[in-house]
Amino acid sequence: METLVTFIVFAPLVGAAIAGLFGRKIGNVASQAVTTGLLFAACAGAWTVFSTWTWGHLEPFTHVVLPFINVGDFHSAWSIRIDALSATMLIVVTTVSALVHLYSWGYMAEDPSKPRFFAYLSLFTFAMLALVTAADFMQLFFGWEGVGLASYLLIGFWFHKPTANAASIKAFVVNRVGDFGFALGIMTTYWAFGTINFHELFAMIAANAGRSWTFAGHVFPLMDIACFLLFIGAMGKSAQFFLHTWLPDAMEGPTPVSALIHAATMVTAGVYMVCLLSPMFEYAPVAKMIVTVIGACTALFAATVGLTQNDIKRVIAYSTCSQLGYMFFAAGVGAYEAAMFHLFTHAFFKALLFLGAGSVIHGMHHEQDMRHYGKLAKYLPVTYAAMTIGTIAITGLGIPGTEIGFAGFFSKDTIIEAAFAAGPHQAVGYFAGVIGLLVAGLTAFYSWRVAFFTFNGPQHWGAAAAHGHHDDHAHGHAHDDHAHATESHDEPLADDHGHAHDDHGHGHGHDHTPHESPWVMLTPLIVLSVGAVAAGFVFHNFFVGEARAEFWRGAIFIGPHNEVLEHAHHSSALIKWAPFVMSITGLLVAAYMYLWKPGTGAKLAANGGPLYTFFYNKWFVDELYNATFVRWARGLGDLFWKGGDQKIIDRLGPDGVSAVSYAVGKGTGKVQTGYLYHYAFVMLLGVAGLLTFALWAWAA
Repeated sequence: METLVTFIVFAPLVGAAIAGLFGRKIGNVASQAVTTGLLFAACAGAWTVFSTWTWGHLEPFTHVVLPFINVGDFHSAWSIRIDALSATMLIVVTTVSALVHLYSWGYMAEDPSKPRFFAYLSLFTFAMLALVTAADFMQLFFGWEGVGLASYLLIGFWFHKPTANAASIKAFVVNRVGDFGFALGIMTTYWAFGTINFHELFAMIAANAGRSWTFAGHVFPLMDIACFLLFIGAMGKSAQFFLHTWLPDAMEGPTPVSALIHAATMVTAGVYMVCLLSPMFEYAPVAKMIVTVIGACTALFAATVGLTQNDIKRVIAYSTCSQLGYMFFAAGVGAYEAAMFHLFTHAFFKALLFLGAGSVIHGMHHEQDMRHYGKLAKYLPVTYAAMTIGTIAITGLGIPGTEIGFAGFFSKDTIIEAAFAAGPHQAVGYFAGVIGLLVAGLTAFYSWRVAFFTFNGPQHWGAAAAHGHHDDHAHGHAHDDHAHATESHDEPLADDHGHAHDDHGHGHGHDHTPHESPWVMLTPLIVLSVGAVAAGFVFHNFFVGEARAEFWRGAIFIGPHNEVLEHAHHSSALIKWAPFVMSITGLLVAAYMYLWKPGTGAKLAANGGPLYTFFYNKWFVDELYNATFVRWARGLGDLFWKGGDQKIIDRLGPDGVSAVSYAVGKGTGKVQTGYLYHYAFVMLLGVAGLLTFALWAWAA
């Protein structure tokens, strides 16, 4: 088993090295085959480990691969930790990554840099696997920064596009803000406990739970401080409110990248970290409250913004942000198992939706603006079926009190029930529960809006689009919703911005007949559809049901007073049925606006109004950051650069020294005229001066 898990972790690294270093020599097909083959082999190994853990009673173990850092009393070894958490994450990461690799064979078929793309994908996967199998904070931080680097490379893969470069830099910088807090949290933990090894650290938590830290005359609970700082890192990596702004812009990367980063891997690292550190968070009530509030606010924020977006990838991106909010407030109220269960189910249906969106974009010749879609069901039947399954799964439709429902039904309903169950002990539990119910309705609305807009609503491409004005000068490179305004049969943009086109083509998909994607792209959709249907039903009992204690086997720590999940199973009928009612309501409203009364959405958008404008402009968070942090940071940078560096340091330093040297040299050069009588005259002056000095000295 130790050899197998070592292979699982390092196989993507081998693939990345081969494709990245030798891709030009071995060619595109060989690079794709090596990276994809190794990922599928790693995926098979991961499912073997998970199956052995779930049904074969594999015991937790840590395999030390090699020494990492040994400095004085500080020791860190590269290790692979296998328990319920890491085994779950292994199949999530490798399954989605393997299918994304396969999907990319078709989606990136025309790209000239396929070896580089597949090398980046495999490098990202290796960093994520290193993160989820870490046995101490050092390796966790290594993987944490590794996925940040790889995501920067993938988001900016089309580096010739200024928007892609800007998005990759934005993702990198925003994540550095969170990572600074994360690093401080690790340092605080090491300072307090003298170790970064999880096994040693967790054994010391209970005995030190009451410790405090005095700073500037104030006393702070040590555990709350450490957990809050660590959570800041999770906020950045998992795009929680205040540090979420990088996520929608990351859609500038190719669609397979969106599926890999935003479905199951990088953005879920924060959720995984909080659940992994449950022994610490269980003794940090203030930090848990902050996690709950931030998670609930993120879920609401992203859901409201998703209502108004027209770029199909951006809607799904905000959906990811909202679903991550669910996971965090579940962990915040103490239902760590429910958070991990939703992470698990979400991986299937969100990867399905992203790859399905990529199939639509491919079939529509790289058109991303949903206002140029409509009536695509008969042209893209497999994609239509897959995305419908994904939509049902994310909206959580199912029959309460039964085992009938798709993946999201089991996990999301458990989270909402857990939030209300935590209410009597944590007031923020009720807050999160109410927000969760509201977001369930909003999620259903914008998810079905995408489905109806794309597959069932009025046709807005081809001949049907001839009546509207189209910007024939907008070239298609994933512009999101910012280009020149268009007038179409459905929701217009609220400002002077326009067509949304994806990726690597010219964005006029409405001028061509849509076509279904090749089977190399459809096969991953079919596989993920199975997961979106069955993942909740099959694994519900293991993750949050009666078998959860045996399944988790100590991987998640539950405090002696934490009975949230148990109480959630005994929720009232009102709470159990409320998410179902909200989801049906969202479905019916979307059907009314986009099927039964098409054009209703266009009228609402055209009327604008403060609420629509507020949501469409993403709560003006980017504008607020630009007016405060970005503006002042740029001003401060200009002050130090132009004022300090150029005017003071350079002027007094190298520029000043060189100017003086130049002036002296230039003056000296004037003396060297080349005329003999000038030199004779200077010599005469010298002799006269010397004689004068001698006479003066003799007289004295």
